[in-house]
Amino acid sequence: MKKILIVEDDKVLLNLMRDELTSEGFEAIGAQNGKEGLDIALRAHPDLILADVVMPIMNGMEMTEKLRQDKWGKNAEIIVLTNLNNDKSVADFLEKGAYDYLVKSDWSLAEVVKRVKEKLSKK
Repeated sequence: MKKILIVEDDKVLLNLMRDELTSEGFEAIGAQNGKEGLDIALRAHPDLILADVVMPIMNGMEMTEKLRQDKWGKNAEIIVLTNLNNDKSVADFLEKGAYDYLVKSDWSLAEVVKRVKEKLSKK
């Protein structure tokens, strides 16, 4: 069973994504800030990380930078979830090694599941 880590500070959205991914046959783990997400990622080694950008304690960019410093984390698969629809933010994340990004206002849960399946089918 593929393991997905969802790092999202909006508890309702986190639970919706976790429930949807679980119903699709994934093991879905949640974290509510970048520090918690980083700790879980380094311990659990998920197959894919869905990471919000704007979060308390540690944002998604900082989490990604710290993750990339780890032997396992430098190759971790990340899809960024963001409300920021500006090219600079997206380019920064892609430069840090994110696989893809989804602007929250533009996607549905079905789209998230589709992207997760697409990415994991290539592993």
